[in-house]
Amino acid sequence: MNGMRELPSSLGLVLPRRGRFREFDLRKFAAKITEIGNQVGLKLSSRGWCYQLEGFGVITKAQFDQAERLINECRKKGLIPIDFVTEEEARAFSGIEIPELETPQQYLKQYLQAALRAEEHYTPDWWDGEEYYIQMVVEKIDLKNFFEPVCKQYHVPVATSRGWASILQRAEYARRFKQAEERGLKCVLLYCGDHDPDGLRISEFLRSNLEELSEITWSDGLSGYDPSTLKIDRFGLNFDFIQANKLTWIDNLYTGAKQPCPICHLPKRLDDPHHPNFRLQYVQEYLKMYRARKCEANALVVRPKESQDLCRQAIERYLGPHALGRFESRRQRIRRTLLAFRKHTGLDKVLNGAIRIIEKEGSLGE
Repeated sequence: MNGMRELPSSLGLVLPRRGRFREFDLRKFAAKITEIGNQVGLKLSSRGWCYQLEGFGVITKAQFDQAERLINECRKKGLIPIDFVTEEEARAFSGIEIPELETPQQYLKQYLQAALRAEEHYTPDWWDGEEYYIQMVVEKIDLKNFFEPVCKQYHVPVATSRGWASILQRAEYARRFKQAEERGLKCVLLYCGDHDPDGLRISEFLRSNLEELSEITWSDGLSGYDPSTLKIDRFGLNFDFIQANKLTWIDNLYTGAKQPCPICHLPKRLDDPHHPNFRLQYVQEYLKMYRARKCEANALVVRPKESQDLCRQAIERYLGPHALGRFESRRQRIRRTLLAFRKHTGLDKVLNGAIRIIEKEGSLGE
């Protein structure tokens, strides 16, 4: 993300035509978008790429669906890598084991070297002495990718919810809140998502979704969490930020599939008078204030610095501007403790001696 650079407004990129020149155009499109991807320096979702291309004048917002299909067509044809875009982690396989490239002796050497740097890997209780405990949930994978480096600095867990979080995901972050509150910490759930009628009501739903799980039990005996004192802070996307950063508005309020429901044949647009929710107060208030348009959270991909600043400001509203200094002080205490321990016990000499033995034996076997 820090490597993202401004790209020229004229990219020399056009969408492939249909007909006999399509294969040629696809290859040209793939080559150019790969070049842009190397300059961007960050993987985006297919939707995120649409915002990136729209921001540089390659496509209009009316061509988003077409561009998504083209990117996926290029992936299927092998014209761009299949992992060119970011997919939801929940779809990935687990349990994959990759054989080590090093010999067992080299592997042992790396472990011994790591022991000499254990102070950099040790995780202290970052929240000891803090007033607040924070977690973050975002609507889209692109936001998680953008915010993750900032969240990591402040030791804030972040996850993608994709609208409504799964039961287990909700239960897991509720469990962490419960444990934090039992230590006397004030709990905060930060949320960033789409600017649309339901997105603006997300705070209500997040709390009610957690309340649904207040009576659960875990296999280790821990009970559910009462979110009544939880602070839920929806820090984006908000209208002022969208306008200030010239993010893209989508001129409809589709809530799902763009075709009518095949069963009831009702429309999926909240701005359609025939939609069952059209006359609800929250929809009417939204239409009155913002008209029949929305801004998807993926739009942030064209403003990486401003997006990270938005995330940092939300966190520092609770942790304060000196949080990074406090966290670094804890790391420094760990460094001093382990360095003094190794020096006092002579462990440094023992570990370095073992490393030299491995290097010597390895050179004799070559």
